[in-house]
Amino acid sequence: MASLDRVKVLVLGDSGVGKSSLVHLLCQNQVLGNPSWTVGCSVDVRVQDYKEGTPDEKTYYIELWDVGGSVGSASSVKSTRAVFYNSVNGIILVHDLTNKKSSQNVYRWSLEALNKDSSPTGVIVSNGDYDREQFAENPVPLLLIGTKFDQIPENKRNEVLTRTAFLSEDFNAEEINLDCTNPRYLAAGTSNAVKLSRFFDKVIEKRYFTRDPSQMTAFTDRKRFNFKSLHYD
Repeated sequence: MASLDRVKVLVLGDSGVGKSSLVHLLCQNQVLGNPSWTVGCSVDVRVQDYKEGTPDEKTYYIELWDVGGSVGSASSVKSTRAVFYNSVNGIILVHDLTNKKSSQNVYRWSLEALNKDSSPTGVIVSNGDYDREQFAENPVPLLLIGTKFDQIPENKRNEVLTRTAFLSEDFNAEEINLDCTNPRYLAAGTSNAVKLSRFFDKVIEKRYFTRDPSQMTAFTDRKRFNFKSLHYD
């Protein structure tokens, strides 16, 4: 079998949000029976048919790098994690829909990855005057995935989905909300599956077909980003 071109996608989020279960579902189309804590980084591979069903269809490998740890880790741990942030083509930000803190922390995870050569400054929680333009210029495709959708109480669902809509808007990214123990959330033809395929196609497009060389270097020469505020009280 001929070797395939590949892209590298980070999977970032707090410990316990279900990153390992998500990656297993994305790559194996199966539920992970006994998930364990990720130490360092775990890599799995998904096969993606770029522009499926068109004359330009081509198969690529998507490397999904599940990075362990927490955003509150010591600087030495963050420095070690920075190794995983080199030559990245896309980022999946994962948060637990039943845990507001994990949703807040996706901002800090993105800062850590995008500012991999420095320690992120403190993130200020204020009244919602977040400057989206700073992140709109980021050339690295992002996808926001909320897990444990099935565990949200019915009377809290609208509140949670409104919060995730703010996150999606802030990152200029599409959002997918799912239950990693139920493959039907990513079944072919569903809106989630369409969003996922569109994201991976965008990652491939940026990596192999962009005509702007400055966007081929991922984070290496990117400016630092700073979030002015979050949408939380």
